[in-house]
Amino acid sequence: MVPGTAAQALRAAGRWSIDTPTPLHDKDVWYRARFQGTGNRTLCFDGLATIAEVWLNDAPILRSDNMFLAHMVDVALKGDNELVIAFRSLDKAMEARKGRARWRTRLVENNALRGVRTTLLGHMTGWLPPVHAVGPWRAVRFAEDVRDVTLRATLDADDGVVSVSLRVVAQKEVVLRVADVSAPLTRGAGDRFVGVLRLPKVGKWWPHTHGAPALHDVRLTVDGRDVALGRTGFRSISVDRGGDGKDFALVVNGQPVFARGACWSAADLVSLAGDRASLRPWLEQARDAHMNMLRVGGTMVYESDDFFGLCDELGILVWHDFMFANMDYPVAEPSFRASVEAEAVQFLRRTSRHPSLAVLCGGSEVAQQAAMMGLPRELWSGPLYDELLPAAVAAHRPDAVYVANSPSGGDLPFATGAGVSHYYGVGAYLRPLEDARRADVRFTSECLGFSNLPAVASGDISVNIPRDRGADWDFADVTAHYTRLLYGTDTPRLRRSATAEVMEAAVAEWRRAGSSCAGALVWMLKDFLPGAGWGVIDSGGSPKLAWHALRRAFRPVQVTLTDEGLDGLAIHLINDTARPVRAKLSLRCYQNGETVVMHRARDVELPPRSNRTLSTAELIGAFFDITCAYRFGPPALDVTAVTLDDAATGERLAEAAHFPQGHAALTAEPGLVVEPVGGHALRIRATRFAACVQVEDPHWRAADEGFNLEPGEERIVELVRVSEGAPAGVVCVANGKGEVRYACP
Repeated sequence: MVPGTAAQALRAAGRWSIDTPTPLHDKDVWYRARFQGTGNRTLCFDGLATIAEVWLNDAPILRSDNMFLAHMVDVALKGDNELVIAFRSLDKAMEARKGRARWRTRLVENNALRGVRTTLLGHMTGWLPPVHAVGPWRAVRFAEDVRDVTLRATLDADDGVVSVSLRVVAQKEVVLRVADVSAPLTRGAGDRFVGVLRLPKVGKWWPHTHGAPALHDVRLTVDGRDVALGRTGFRSISVDRGGDGKDFALVVNGQPVFARGACWSAADLVSLAGDRASLRPWLEQARDAHMNMLRVGGTMVYESDDFFGLCDELGILVWHDFMFANMDYPVAEPSFRASVEAEAVQFLRRTSRHPSLAVLCGGSEVAQQAAMMGLPRELWSGPLYDELLPAAVAAHRPDAVYVANSPSGGDLPFATGAGVSHYYGVGAYLRPLEDARRADVRFTSECLGFSNLPAVASGDISVNIPRDRGADWDFADVTAHYTRLLYGTDTPRLRRSATAEVMEAAVAEWRRAGSSCAGALVWMLKDFLPGAGWGVIDSGGSPKLAWHALRRAFRPVQVTLTDEGLDGLAIHLINDTARPVRAKLSLRCYQNGETVVMHRARDVELPPRSNRTLSTAELIGAFFDITCAYRFGPPALDVTAVTLDDAATGERLAEAAHFPQGHAALTAEPGLVVEPVGGHALRIRATRFAACVQVEDPHWRAADEGFNLEPGEERIVELVRVSEGAPAGVVCVANGKGEVRYACP
């Protein structure tokens, strides 16, 4: 299978399993193909993993030792042709490596990987099985007539400017066309053509949370023949460092954007597939959760053209690391330096037309690794991150933001209060929930790592629990800690609720007006394997409860609550969209989950792309101990609920809740009533406040869950098929011991 891997081919033949993966890096793996063709052609090898030798008709034509490099080889075909690729043992290649690192990482077993340009996927055995990437993981193909294309789209005030450089054999003329504007290209040396085209007052590309991701077709006319070059978009991007120089806030088209999303891995660990069909379901779920940024970390692979094309269409910004992580790379070696420079330039030129690519990062946790080992500051970085990579970005993607390392920016690289951080205070480090504010996070490109339990339909929840390699604890321990912190007890059902609620609460802190934080990317989007992994989507593609929580937390139009102690609650109203929002804001406080002890409502107008805070004291207009902070007698309430509804249509835009005495104080059974609606939906209502409504079904999942229901409120929940079988399961809540069974006809 090409593109593909040896593990993928062996799996298809029933000779390999991800449950007990056979090692492949200790072997030579051979690929052979016969094909017909005559004459001079150019063969393209878009990615060979990793130590590869290639023969055509018994003649050697290529040797490659960098998985991330593409190669073009001119060949002469002679009718019946045989192409052979030998992928040599990576283990033997690493044995031959010489040179000593200044430090060693615990991320991988074999630190000799520092000298080999291959993915770390399959080598980080604390959270991944040892699935070895071997084979032609990207296409092997003949070159097209139009080749070596660099297409760049930039903004000049309100005008779009397209510059292009390419090679094509043309007898007369080559014309560039975008929309209804065209410009002839100028012939340079040989078959090289270059040119620039300007589009007055062009429609701009926006992340989907803030506007329309406008794209424009780019085409050529080559001697009267039409050739598509793909689509591109026009946007500007910069970083606001703030008054103290410590901020990291992305500004798109002059507008500050709170970047929210998750860390991306790969569509499939075995095949490393990069085609649209494999990628689209995952990326659409990111978009549907109101994520406007995905980060591809340095432990993964450079993503495909289809990945960036889909992010362009869906309006998702991409933070992309170069493939360097946690290790001391031998950049002083001339051959290594030349290889990684070519790797970087190829990647930047290949992605030059894509507006979604916004941030380029030198490496992941390299500076952090050195600093945490107590090494001096001069060893935290180096010429790879401070010279080679930024020079390549400046030359080939000057429209993108460059960051030397993730994390970096503070007195220590991993400091949370400056630059870019990996924030696991709430998460792996078991800090209290208020640490999300106290840490003064500016931008967290990784955060909130938990063992997120999948739905009942996804099977065993006790397998494939991630852990940091060498640690004597795993992330199920982290999830259990926060479950007990929130609810005073620990059950699988409450573990699902706990990670969802903690994520939602942390994002509410970071998105509020006055917050120092300008971005949060959750670790991570999806699982590779069934079980309770880091992903907010399970390996089969079903969203976990945490995904539903993030979908609420990331809404472009949002209301959230934060506890300000003696000052009551702060109500945060956010409108990221380009249109004004007129809405009705309602507040209700309940005692025993049922009796309304305070009710206020107000019409509000949220200007486009605005963020404001309203105190509950201002809304109520009198003293009311809404946070139970003053302790004047018994608490008057156990839950506060706020809702934001469209003033014209009554459509629910957002809602939030606060539990001043903690979740354990909400003891009254909610009195759930569940009725099937049609064949694939449920009507759910409650007589008392119901927290974190969940649907558990072996064959179906809820299109929406984890929401709260106020007394008397009802909601229609659509069911989505996961496997064969009629809808039949239970509805349960976080504040009730019982469950209500249902069965749809």
